[in-house]
Formats: sequence, C-alpha cells, structure tokens
Amino acid sequence: MKRDKPKYKQIIDAAVKVIAENGFHQAQVSKIAKAAGVADGTIYLYFKNKEDILVSLFEEKMGQFTEKIEQVIAGKSNSIEKLLALVEMHLYQLADDPNLAVVTQIELRQSNKELRTQINAILKNYINIVDAILQEGINEGVMKKDLDVRLARQMVFGTLDEIVTNWVMNEQKYNLKDLVRPVHQLLINGISA
Repeated sequence: MKRDKPKYKQIIDAAVKVIAENGFHQAQVSKIAKAAGVADGTIYLYFKNKEDILVSLFEEKMGQFTEKIEQVIAGKSNSIEKLLALVEMHLYQLADDPNLAVVTQIELRQSNKELRTQINAILKNYINIVDAILQEGINEGVMKKDLDVRLARQMVFGTLDEIVTNWVMNEQKYNLKDLVRPVHQLLINGISA
C-alpha cells in the first residue's frame, strides 16, 4: 500500500500537525490532505482510513525514536549513562516537537481498544531498550540485584510519560529539557544499588 516514501512522510507530518491542532476525532482526512498538499484520494493510496494514519504515524515516529536511542546508547559505556541518554532523548524529542507530544500524550489515549493494542505492540522495541538498560545495570552491580526489571521499566516509562503529559496539559509553559537531570537522578535514586 505504501509507495512514495517522501509523500508518505509528508502525509505523516501533516497528520501530526492536524491531529494536534484539531484532535483525532475532528481531524478529517481532507484537512490532513490539505496540510500535506495532496489530493484527498492520495491519502487512501497510503492509508486505509484515519485510524491507520494514527497508528502509522506512531509507528513511524516511534521507529525513528528507537533507532536514535539505539545509536546514542551504543556509544555509552555503562547503564547509568545509557539511562541518562534515554531520558534525555525522550524529553528532547517531545520538547522539540510539541505537536507530536500532544498526539502521543493526549490523542493516542483516546483511541479505541483495538488501536491501543496496535500502539502497545509498536512500543515493544522501546520497552526492550529500557529492559536491556536495567538488566545491564543489575549485571554491572550499579542497580539493585533484586530489582524487578518489569516494575522498574514501568517506573521509568511511567515517569517520563507523566512528565510529558503534565508539560502538554500545562501548555508547555516550562522547559521540558531542564528536567532531564532531575528525572534521571530521581530514577537512579530509586533503582541504584
């Protein structure tokens, strides 16, 4: 179904903007097409429907995000540095793209159960990265040896998720990037040996 990659990306980027500005339910395909500079029918060459656009945009953006994280943490020498890089990238990515933050923090949560299931599947790679960092910390002896990786992952992801949601709900009135070090320190204090 997906053909011309630049046009696909153009539609995805337009969808992020339109959904952030109008909400998912008010973001008609025609508005997305207009913002992308394509005919309405062109959208259907790439996507089955509006729900497919939402899932695809999350898949595309999350794929890019996890790829960047993997590249950055590959150059880090220990789990503490890797966790800092993950926190930094998570907060910076969304601070640099407030529309994407609105879509991921507000609009994706209002989707139906089937969409949420698809979105959870997309999150798997990100979750695996967090798990690997935590396991590495246990193996290095810098994180508690009896650390429940699953629970700690929920704490890491939940903390980052709530901080970004709060930032979005407060209309980005403060600098999200300023929270990287305090959040990292808070997480480390909770899981370090």
